[in-house]
Amino acid sequence: MAAPTSRLLPRALRASQKCSFRPQNTYLLQCLDDASDQGEPGHDVKYTTDLMPHLKRDSRFGELTKEHIDFFKQTLVDDNAIIDGVTKDASNDLEPFNRDWMKKFRGRTKVVLKPKNVDEVSKILKYCNDNMLAVVPQGGNSGLVGGSVPVFDEVVINLTRMNKIRSFDEVSGILVVDAGVIMENADNFLKEHGHVYPLDLGAKGSAQVGGNVAANAGGLRFLRYGSLHGNVLGIEAVLPDGTIMDDLSKLRKNNTGYDLKQLFIGAEGTIGIITGVSIVCPQQSKAVNVAYFGLESYEKVQQAFKEAKRQLGEVLSAFELMDAESQKFVHKKTEKKRPLEGDYPFYCLIETSGSNGEHDNEKLEKFLEHVMGEEIVADGVVAQDDTQIADLWAWREGITEAIGHVGGTYKYDLSIPLKDLYQLVEDTRARLESKGLIGDDKPARGVVGFGHMGDGNIHLNIPVPKYVKEVEEALEPWVYEWIQKKNGSISAEHGLGVAKKNFIQYSRNETMVKLMKQIKQLYDPKGIMMPYKYV
Repeated sequence: MAAPTSRLLPRALRASQKCSFRPQNTYLLQCLDDASDQGEPGHDVKYTTDLMPHLKRDSRFGELTKEHIDFFKQTLVDDNAIIDGVTKDASNDLEPFNRDWMKKFRGRTKVVLKPKNVDEVSKILKYCNDNMLAVVPQGGNSGLVGGSVPVFDEVVINLTRMNKIRSFDEVSGILVVDAGVIMENADNFLKEHGHVYPLDLGAKGSAQVGGNVAANAGGLRFLRYGSLHGNVLGIEAVLPDGTIMDDLSKLRKNNTGYDLKQLFIGAEGTIGIITGVSIVCPQQSKAVNVAYFGLESYEKVQQAFKEAKRQLGEVLSAFELMDAESQKFVHKKTEKKRPLEGDYPFYCLIETSGSNGEHDNEKLEKFLEHVMGEEIVADGVVAQDDTQIADLWAWREGITEAIGHVGGTYKYDLSIPLKDLYQLVEDTRARLESKGLIGDDKPARGVVGFGHMGDGNIHLNIPVPKYVKEVEEALEPWVYEWIQKKNGSISAEHGLGVAKKNFIQYSRNETMVKLMKQIKQLYDPKGIMMPYKYV
């Protein structure tokens, strides 16, 4: 039975329960804390090659020597710009750059380089190309497919020191930044000037702008502001041979020849390193409202989304889906009171943002009155101030961190037609249960589904105390075969990296893969960039 409509009517909107929990961007820090035990650094993380024994080091690539290190030191000058594990033991210092925050992928790099400008990147890449040294570009290391960490002993080029905001035009909203600028810093800077970064992620405190673009990240604002393919106006990048590609345009329209920057958006560093980005940023909304609902079925979720698009239209900025399992994990981690009194199989968070608070509130109230009256939504709360907005968002943004406390997570970032979006979660749960793999004393602790209803992107997560073959073999390639049958995508926003390279055929046909390989060969004929990954 649905809750009384009056609970969400005008003047009777119930404020959300106060929650002090705020999701912290501690992915990498958590990873480092776990590695602080005595013994070998990162001993709790297997090498990628142990998980994927089919991977073999390409014998064409050179091995690092003192001569190479001397060149890098001469190029970078600053002693803090290089971590040298070739001429001395630097295992502890190298470990954070060798493994990912999920504690799933781990490489064996012996050197990390931290250039501060595009010229230094150019010199390094030219030298690596001339000497056949494999390279891995690295930003905030917040990825999910092992793309930002080495597989073997590749040279890691970390862009952390390239962190300058180059310019911002308050009239056009065009921001130009170094690739290493942390996206939360960019967003905070923009808010001081009445604008916002067009992308929002749970890892915004560590993810970098260049990494966002290289991975074509999606995130929480996609419904409102769209893809980076549309927001990025220009790119500065360094090709594998050291050539600097200066296409850092600030123009909204530039129809002169091939739009080459698009090749770098989502290329995951395979054809060059992005060093600068020009991006158009929207005005910050004056009026923001957030509501959190409980719903009795996925059919009701679809109805609510349909009504939100119809009634909220131009002010709808987010529509997020969370299942009951995801909210249980957040509750267990935070021990905070839940926003709703009852338990429901599905929860949704919607956000509206516009320029006229009175107008937006009226639209939201009418929408809420309708979905409650039609028994589409069973219960819900509406934030009354900025603190409560953050508290409600924490139940969505805190999911990844909460399930991460189990140990590890098998993560699948998938695009599926909306009518089938949650069916995959149910089918996966049934499959693992039939194999006796789910339970408090079993290899998997549950099956969690959450994501972006607004763009048909589900995050299928299976938290595990440790990564084991029996769970992986139950999931792969079965998940990808399921996706292929539904004409979906095996990677909605996280990319391919090393995790999904061998599964690309489930989303791309032979001709498309062939064309991608031709582009890779054109830009990187020696294959030094991101070997063993992507295509």
